[in-house]
Amino acid sequence: MSPTPAAGNGLRVVVGVTGGIAAYKAVTVVRALVQAGHHVTVIPTASALKFVGLPTWQAISRSDVPSDLFDGVAEVKHVALGQQADLIIVAPATAHFLAQYAHGMAGDLLGTTLLATEAPVVVAPAMHTEMWNHPATQRNVELLRERGVVMVGPEAGPLTGRDSGVGRMSEPEQIVHTALAHVSGERPLGGTTVLVSAGGTREPIDPVRFVGNRSSGAMGVAIAAEARARGARVILVHAHLEVPIPSGVESHPVSTAEEMHEVMLAHQPEAQVVVMAAAVADYRPASVSQEKVKKSDDTDQLPLTLEKTVDIAAQLGKNKTPGQVLVTFAAETEADDDALVELAREKGKSKNSDLVLANRVGWQVGFGETEAAVWFVRSSGAPVLSTGSKMTVAGRLFDVL
Repeated sequence: MSPTPAAGNGLRVVVGVTGGIAAYKAVTVVRALVQAGHHVTVIPTASALKFVGLPTWQAISRSDVPSDLFDGVAEVKHVALGQQADLIIVAPATAHFLAQYAHGMAGDLLGTTLLATEAPVVVAPAMHTEMWNHPATQRNVELLRERGVVMVGPEAGPLTGRDSGVGRMSEPEQIVHTALAHVSGERPLGGTTVLVSAGGTREPIDPVRFVGNRSSGAMGVAIAAEARARGARVILVHAHLEVPIPSGVESHPVSTAEEMHEVMLAHQPEAQVVVMAAAVADYRPASVSQEKVKKSDDTDQLPLTLEKTVDIAAQLGKNKTPGQVLVTFAAETEADDDALVELAREKGKSKNSDLVLANRVGWQVGFGETEAAVWFVRSSGAPVLSTGSKMTVAGRLFDVL
């Protein structure tokens, strides 16, 4: 069966919609693709149609909407849609869908389409946090990633009802941007090497205890994932992380500031872009006990002498090669925006960085999979505020660069 050409130079895109409350956001995904000139076929599951009805999908896609496995039998539609597609997006992707897809089940039109395609597949999961974190779901996601399926999100934020946490579907513009990048012959960062640091270092006191910080590594990991999605070769140097390492990046685990310093400087000459997003401990114990320091009944205090750690960002700034871009971070508790921006500008000058991302941190702000508010501060010019998930901020970073 010869494929029907898409209008103009647009792609043939199949958008699968499964039965989650985030189905309403998929309407914006379809609209964006149509407005960009692509021919879109929506395949909603039976459950998805309980959230958004057939007339809406027909009106937004400007096309017929097959939803049943036995629609268009004479045209062998249950395999033809997959064969003809240039790109398939599934948004939202529920836990139930991920389980079916990971195990090759094809009990509906979306399932058969996915098994019959050789096109890139981009999936945007959406579910409650507990469902996302369940070992079965994580294993299904891992299987799909191993087969080349691209995952966008999920993000942290408000969920259905009063719940909040990881499981929120990525925003439509992020899904569309990532999906189109994977079928474009000219991905924005193709041929570029990006070196990223992430996570919090741990400076040992003894074999059991350490001096550290509350960084989860989520921001640095989001930057690494975004750079990879845009076609870059990504080298990720990471200390302690509380989030998964993105697929397709080169991972170099370290523990202390000194170890991160050595690995970052070793890889700096390979990179065109260096992003110093790690939370490096500013101080470390001046001496490290080789045995566990015992609690003493004779005193209520344990004296601990600290010394400064190496300033990795400053060293990277000194070693910059011509044309290399250095991005650093300024995490501060400063409550005033103007003062926060000024602190970031001064830090940027002292590190010789081209761009500083300034974010406010505190007891309840800035750490983990939370919404972020980050100022983009250049050495000259007005600062720009970016808000949203850490993946959204990471996308904005590369838009700016």
